[in-house]
Amino acid sequence: MAKGRQKANEQGDLALKNFQLGYAALLRHPIFAPLLDRASVVRREGMPFPAGGLAKVSRSGRIYCHPKTRAEPGVWMRTLAHCLLHLGMEHFIEKENPVFWNIACDCVAEKFLADLKLDPSCREAARLTGAGDEEKLYRRLRAEGMNPEYSGFGTAGDNVPDMIFDVSSTPPVHARRQIRTWPALFAAGLNLAVQSAVSVAAGYQETLDSGEWRSPKSAAARAKMWFISSYPLLGAIAADFRLIEDPIICQRMEISVAAVACGLREIYLNPAAALSEEECRFVMAHEFLHAALRHDVRHEWRDPYLWNVACDYVVNGWLSEMGLGERPAQALYDEQFKGLSAEAVYERIVTDLRLYRKLATLRGVGLGDILPEEADWRKQGDGVDLDAFYRRALSQGLEYHQDAGRGYLPEGLVEEIRALSHPPIPWDVELARWFDEMFEPLEKTRSYARASRRQSATPDIPRPSWVVNQAALDGRTFGVVLDTSGSMERGLLAAVLGAVASYSAARDVPGARVVFCDAEAYDQGYMKPEDIAGTVKVKGRGGTVLQPGIDLLERAEDFPRDAPILIITDGYCEDRLTLRGREHAFLIPAGAGLPFVPKGKVFRVEG
Repeated sequence: MAKGRQKANEQGDLALKNFQLGYAALLRHPIFAPLLDRASVVRREGMPFPAGGLAKVSRSGRIYCHPKTRAEPGVWMRTLAHCLLHLGMEHFIEKENPVFWNIACDCVAEKFLADLKLDPSCREAARLTGAGDEEKLYRRLRAEGMNPEYSGFGTAGDNVPDMIFDVSSTPPVHARRQIRTWPALFAAGLNLAVQSAVSVAAGYQETLDSGEWRSPKSAAARAKMWFISSYPLLGAIAADFRLIEDPIICQRMEISVAAVACGLREIYLNPAAALSEEECRFVMAHEFLHAALRHDVRHEWRDPYLWNVACDYVVNGWLSEMGLGERPAQALYDEQFKGLSAEAVYERIVTDLRLYRKLATLRGVGLGDILPEEADWRKQGDGVDLDAFYRRALSQGLEYHQDAGRGYLPEGLVEEIRALSHPPIPWDVELARWFDEMFEPLEKTRSYARASRRQSATPDIPRPSWVVNQAALDGRTFGVVLDTSGSMERGLLAAVLGAVASYSAARDVPGARVVFCDAEAYDQGYMKPEDIAGTVKVKGRGGTVLQPGIDLLERAEDFPRDAPILIITDGYCEDRLTLRGREHAFLIPAGAGLPFVPKGKVFRVEG
């Protein structure tokens, strides 16, 4: 019993291995790669595969293969190619006699495969001399009846239809998303085959189906050369990136159109997408800008996929304005995001997760075309400072581009490129500017009411001191809502409170209204700046609810209605804050986020 079970398992493993070898071989063939990449091959129990044959194909693009049939890899390769030809040759047409029509289509597909010499085991084409046209053969079969000469060429068994016309079958996700029709994909495959044949003759690759798609004759390679020779803004970046057009790699990495690995300096284009040269220019510029503008590391606390979507909208908007290449139908574009930064677009799209999580980048649905670090399947340790490389390449490219008058560049893109050359402003400097905006400098006057220290050289001469009008200090205050939950780090509290105290004293703020918040609000009243920094004793260490503290300040009769509020938290708050038109700002740790879209300024405290 055990030996029988072991033998059955070995046979099953061999059947699967042969199927996988045939599938991989067909995926490397230029004619069938675009069709196979868009089709959905199903090989499991419970599917409508033929009981006595190898496979059936539905009009939606699903190929149902027998999960237990043992066949050679070449037979599986021909079987899958036969099914794909039914799609590419538009054989799914309703006829009065569907069996005769299926037989006619089988003969035409088999004749094509025999002439192509796809596999040495293909049947001889001599029997199919007159099978060049489906309609003529169909009419002959209807007029003369079944002729044994045209039988047995299907993939579902002798005279068993291998085309499924069930229109109710749900197409695969990528088939629903595809813009190109099956005949267009078939035409693209024929075009790739011609290019590969020329490359073989020129010595660029060894064989037609070797999978070496990086021929200088490919549309993507020509697009890359155009960037290097004719587009200085991205020319240096294009020259440093390696172009990968291997369909096997793209399928393994689930790349439907394109993706970029910024750290590896590699750009992936799936040849099965069958992009034109103009579309390749757009897509490659899209991926180059992802890498050069450091979109891979700028997401910080944000959701990586939604950040990718936001960057796609911004980059595609720029490229459309520039008229660089032709935007493919798969690229995300929305006029409402025109002129916005990636950060601003992200804040908008996070308000509608149901819609934007269903969108597809150039890689696919739910997959970002900015490959994360763990998705890089090879590592290189050349010690290159990527930030310095991208910064230098873009800044010099911008200078050359503008000097040579190479075309219009959107203002937002120019600003981002120039911003790369300048380090970000430290959080404490930004906080100081916020204090300057909230509290105008007070005018000081000289007064003898309280004389200053006398000079030692002239001790008999009294000297006035600089004083501030006390009336001007009335209402000169602000609120501090301090998160005192258990997740707040003491180092963060010390740095933030010290900065708040020093800036308050420097701008003549006599005191601030302080409220501690964790599970509830604790009113500390007005405190002097030095007390905020030195003698604050944190109360409570529970969860974080900040809205009660804000409500307490807004209802307090002794707290001015126009006084700003500074909210200090680590971002792990449980409520959505409502401030009724009052000026406010947030102080949070770098790398943290807020569970809502903030309307006030956000200062991110570095370690």
